Amino acid sequence: MTHALSRRATLRLGFGLGLGVTVLGTTALAADARSPRLVVIICRGAMDGLSVSPPLHDPAYAALRGAIAIPPDKALPLDGDFGLHPKLVNIQRLALAGQARIAPAVAWPVHIRSHFEAQDLLESGADKLYGTQTGWLNRTVQALSEDRAARAIAVAPQAPLILQGPAAYDTWSPGAPFNPAGSRLAGILQDLYQPDPLLGPAFAAGLAVEHEAMALNANAPALKANDARDFATAAARFLAAPGGPAIAVISLDGFDTHANQGAADGQLANRLSGLDDVVAGLEKGLGPDWAQTAVVVATEFGRTAHVNGTGGTDHGTASTLIVAGGALKAGGLLGDWPGLGQGQLFENRDTAPTLDMRRVFKTLIVEHLGVDRRLADTRVFPDSRDAGLISGLV
Repeated sequence: MTHALSRRATLRLGFGLGLGVTVLGTTALAADARSPRLVVIICRGAMDGLSVSPPLHDPAYAALRGAIAIPPDKALPLDGDFGLHPKLVNIQRLALAGQARIAPAVAWPVHIRSHFEAQDLLESGADKLYGTQTGWLNRTVQALSEDRAARAIAVAPQAPLILQGPAAYDTWSPGAPFNPAGSRLAGILQDLYQPDPLLGPAFAAGLAVEHEAMALNANAPALKANDARDFATAAARFLAAPGGPAIAVISLDGFDTHANQGAADGQLANRLSGLDDVVAGLEKGLGPDWAQTAVVVATEFGRTAHVNGTGGTDHGTASTLIVAGGALKAGGLLGDWPGLGQGQLFENRDTAPTLDMRRVFKTLIVEHLGVDRRLADTRVFPDSRDAGLISGLV
């Protein structure tokens, strides 16, 4: 049994003790001189791109959307053709500063309207359904580790598929307060496992990790229920810590808006407000390291262009992808806009995709993180040589 496997045993003990931080893997991160960071935010449930970045000057938009259309006087100005949802105030601020851009018609090359299957594609990075059992961020860590040590963290109690695989990764989520040094139960377990040549060192190492986490949390703001900004600020401090992970993934739920979606207010507006707070919290928590950070916000697929009979939208195809961060180069839209008029919708119901989502991801891992292009084309995103990089993104 390897030391890494012993740490997995510590992980299981940690959940039993109510630890706020769990760790998989033991390799210490050698700080890269440039220290680029990548944060992937997955909006689960199929986020409605036509509300995230309404095409205000598309002549078909208002008629298709009806009551859920974002009124021009409510949308946040972005450029001459698009606005942003009124809840995305921080993302708009970043966009106007050249630190956020949108891809308004992005999709995975395999078009599936099943949440489970589409999320599998999005997270595995495969070119076909169930093409691989590991996540593309885990393979990114592996590709980076061929040249230098690398780590990744899932801001969640358990790592999602996108981060699962043989490369070491961490997980973090706010938990109940725990004092490993003063806990009677921790002392009992430490005495119990100390004679064991494997479990003894593993448990001690786990407590040391918790001490490090507590030191970070001591300076973090108190977390309140649904306080997305404070949550993201606290998480970002793990990335900003010396030798911290270079890659993070955050999952946000609740974007499956089949009914009562709302326009400037309502169910979707609440979700987008939370997303905006997460991005703002990351910027705050990263501090100076924001300048070397790229954040990408993606969803498994978009929603129908037409509003349905219950004031919502159904499963669609293309959606809006957001890229933000101080590492971005200023620029306009990513990809083309297909239009919403007669004959322009995909299968006469959805926003038509004009940009392969893998191109954005590959550009970030190659040109920002430094993954070898050949590995990105063949290993991180298998059989994706046809999905080229995007010039001038980072």
